[in-house]
Amino acid sequence: MVSTLPSTGSPIPSSREYVESDDFESPNQRRLPLGARVNGHDHLEIGGCDVVDLVRDFGSPLYVLDETTLRTACQHYRQAFTQNYPGDSLVMYASKAWNCLAVCAIAIQEGLAIDVVSSGELLTALRAGAAPQNLYFHGNNKSHSELQQGIAAGCRIVVDNWHELKTLSRLARETTPATILLRLTPGIECHTHEYIQTGHLDSKFGFDPEQLDAVFAYVAQQPALTCIGLHAHIGSQIFELQPHRDLAGVLVSWMETAKRHGLPISELDVGGGLGIRYTEADDPPSIAAWVQVVCEHMVNACRVANVPLPRLICEPGRSLIGTACVTAYTVGGQKTVPGIRTYTAVDGGMSDNPRPITYGAIHQLLAANKMSAPRSETVTLAGKHCESGDVLIHDAQLPTLGAGDIVVVPATGAYNYSMASNYNRVPRPAAVLVKNAQAALIVERETDADLIRYDRLPPHLKGAGA
Repeated sequence: MVSTLPSTGSPIPSSREYVESDDFESPNQRRLPLGARVNGHDHLEIGGCDVVDLVRDFGSPLYVLDETTLRTACQHYRQAFTQNYPGDSLVMYASKAWNCLAVCAIAIQEGLAIDVVSSGELLTALRAGAAPQNLYFHGNNKSHSELQQGIAAGCRIVVDNWHELKTLSRLARETTPATILLRLTPGIECHTHEYIQTGHLDSKFGFDPEQLDAVFAYVAQQPALTCIGLHAHIGSQIFELQPHRDLAGVLVSWMETAKRHGLPISELDVGGGLGIRYTEADDPPSIAAWVQVVCEHMVNACRVANVPLPRLICEPGRSLIGTACVTAYTVGGQKTVPGIRTYTAVDGGMSDNPRPITYGAIHQLLAANKMSAPRSETVTLAGKHCESGDVLIHDAQLPTLGAGDIVVVPATGAYNYSMASNYNRVPRPAAVLVKNAQAALIVERETDADLIRYDRLPPHLKGAGA
């Protein structure tokens, strides 16, 4: 027996109500992709595709990415900057949220630049069709090889620290001049998980504010480096607007200081960080509202300082792709601890969604093949890994479930596939792109053979145990 919700005399909600109440216009404010609906089979449909059919055809766990939602979020960002900023602007996809060929290609088709933080992300973006001038290479500890690749590709390199700056200067003198931005720590706090705060002074990212003059003076003396911009990032999954109001003035003051050193600063990158709705309690501002605040305060800061408007750059990741994707699982066994809780196990867990165990993240849950059934029972959705902490959702309200039922965790587009692992030697899931009732495989499911592909057995260990 599973625990049952106490009777309140009112109808018990179902997963259908979850879908019908998800009516926000801004994609980041929704919990499900645009157009999600319950079909005639009482199944959840994403992009016109029955999730139960997708699991039958592609297996589970399965990432289901809605193309329309991702494209719409890209368009919301671009349109909002066009409407609110009188100068030049650039929206950049922070591809660490989910970097693969198909996702990068969609962002590029929608007119976005790509933010990369490794040679692997750089290669993927290039293969997806990104133009070099629309590639920005971030990261706090780029290797010698990665810096060489960034120079060779002709992308903008966002320099994070003294070691990187001096290494890059030497490489640029020896090979090809490099175009750079400087990442600076703004000293602005925000309310989010401590692991995804990046703007406060105690951060591994960026030059400290007291280093500004020294950094600018050094860069001004490097003929192989052309510094065109400054970058700052506050954090991730942020609902507050005030930090972004504050950031504009900080960036403009830095730009003035840099120009006094003779640096041709023409770009200011405000980072990203806009949050999404994971649960009913989450209340992020819309994409349009966030962009309006960023633009208005940048314009005002430039007016006060009497300086020309820079090219204004932002780099959203989560708010572009987070709510465009759901993850589907198949239910396995159950275990009831009398008087304590009932565990319902699925065929995935921390290896495909590490956010709960890493950040204490909270998701919600739908019964994809029983959308109208009352959510009358309270269960804990447990993963399959040999780890007590492998729990996706505590105390979820669901209908009665049995082995083979399909459950869906919404808002899994950001930092799920990209942070997936092979813990317990579990192959990483497949991903499909859905649109207009068509599903296209964009990431193949790993096999057991893939897991040992790079293993090597030294000769003296061969035949062990024989």
